[in-house]
Amino acid sequence: MQFSQINRTSIGLFSIQQLDMVYNQNRFIPFIEQAFSEDAFEDAIDRKKENYSHANRMVLVDVLSKQYASIASKEEVNRKIAILQKDSTFTVTTGHQLSLFTGPAYFVYKILHVIKQCEELKIAYPENDFVPVYWMASEDHDFEEIQSVNLFNQSVTWESEQKGPVGRFDLERFEPVKAQLKSLFANHLSSELVQLIDDFSGENYGVAFRKFIHAIFGKYGLIILDGDDPFLKEAFVPLMKKELSEQFAHLAVTATNEELYREGAKIQVTPRDINLFYIEKGLRQRIVKIEDRFEIQGKGTFTLDELNRMLDVTPENFSPNVVLRPLFQELVLPNLCYVGGVGEISYWLQLKRVFQAANIVYPLIQVRNSIIWIDANSSEKMEKLQLTMDDIFQDIDVLKKHFVEANSTEDLNFSKLNALVLALKEEVILTVASVDESLNQFAIAETVRLDKQLDALKDKLFKQSKSKHEKALKSIEQLKEKLFPGNGLQERKVNFFQLTPDGNFSATLDVLKNKMLPFSGDLIVVKE
Repeated sequence: MQFSQINRTSIGLFSIQQLDMVYNQNRFIPFIEQAFSEDAFEDAIDRKKENYSHANRMVLVDVLSKQYASIASKEEVNRKIAILQKDSTFTVTTGHQLSLFTGPAYFVYKILHVIKQCEELKIAYPENDFVPVYWMASEDHDFEEIQSVNLFNQSVTWESEQKGPVGRFDLERFEPVKAQLKSLFANHLSSELVQLIDDFSGENYGVAFRKFIHAIFGKYGLIILDGDDPFLKEAFVPLMKKELSEQFAHLAVTATNEELYREGAKIQVTPRDINLFYIEKGLRQRIVKIEDRFEIQGKGTFTLDELNRMLDVTPENFSPNVVLRPLFQELVLPNLCYVGGVGEISYWLQLKRVFQAANIVYPLIQVRNSIIWIDANSSEKMEKLQLTMDDIFQDIDVLKKHFVEANSTEDLNFSKLNALVLALKEEVILTVASVDESLNQFAIAETVRLDKQLDALKDKLFKQSKSKHEKALKSIEQLKEKLFPGNGLQERKVNFFQLTPDGNFSATLDVLKNKMLPFSGDLIVVKE
């Protein structure tokens, strides 16, 4: 494999705000605590050390021990849980909902990013330890978003009528999903991946998914934390009560949004008056404030005192939305940095005041690595078409035009014609001026008409030449669609396991992990 990197500014797929989130976070200093860099971790360690209690640390270790009790142990995971007891141990975190079969490839890339970053931080700050964390967003209910996965141009879908938090779903009607996934690797039934599919089971989807991800990444010491836990929620109760009584998150985000609007920044999320859900198995409903009472559709209306008592008794029945989830995460983890996609990271710009109101340290934020994978067939096609790495990042129409021009030199060499026309235009203007200088503008207008006629002739000749290269141009279209499906990033459409069609993914995972660039914002290009 060949590895290279390319600056995101050169491919035209990102907005200025997104590029600044990668390369110029200083622009957002009013909305973040500190711009991301490797050196910034020194201050981040000091801030978190002062703000994160040992009591919270021990709750975290206890919860992790319980959540991993029924999972086949991995030595490195056990070691990481043990060192989390030390006040000199910190985390780097990413998060994602429970996608089917990991969903798009970026799910895997963001986890590899935090694993590699922790390894490099240990070298830079040897007196500390760093633990990679995947925050398993099991309380999300957007099942339609994650119930399908595209693999080898086939869509695999889990059909289920269940509602509420996806992590609490039963695995009803999931056997057909496993059978369809296995059929895609029918020639490799003894592979690592088929074994994982066979082993996918648990009391609910959250447990099964956790085991699946642990089997893939556990060897690296990745800690998987499910926030849907009564003991973690108990630590968050004071802030949930504060939200119910003061609506502090709405006030904080609204004030920040006004400033972001003035800066011309894009607003990612809109806060609710109450940024909490009430959840049970099969149910996830907003808590809505109506005058002096609170309504939960399907459960009734409640006073503030009644909700507070419910929080004390069953905190697991309350769930933060997208505005408060980062606060919950940073409360329970000794976290230094949150790593996510460029859109995901952008909404953290709205949250600094929320953290300040809750007296919780705002972490470093970083856009994850992105990877463009050029498989062997695509590499061969590029060589046949004589396309360079720079070529494939060009707009498709520009690329096709350049290809035709480069491969039709005899037909489309207009240099002699251009020189003759230029000489003719100059001669026309000189001749007219020698007769009557008042006709100069007329002469110039006529030369412009001549230019337009020549351009029309060139276009016609270009189209004629283009028709001779239709097969090659079709190959270019196919190549671009494979590497940039829908004119977007490949990692948002392609599943990681498509890159390992024999089902043995570990070696590829190791290589990618080692090639991650956790302190660079550039795109990583992998060429087979």
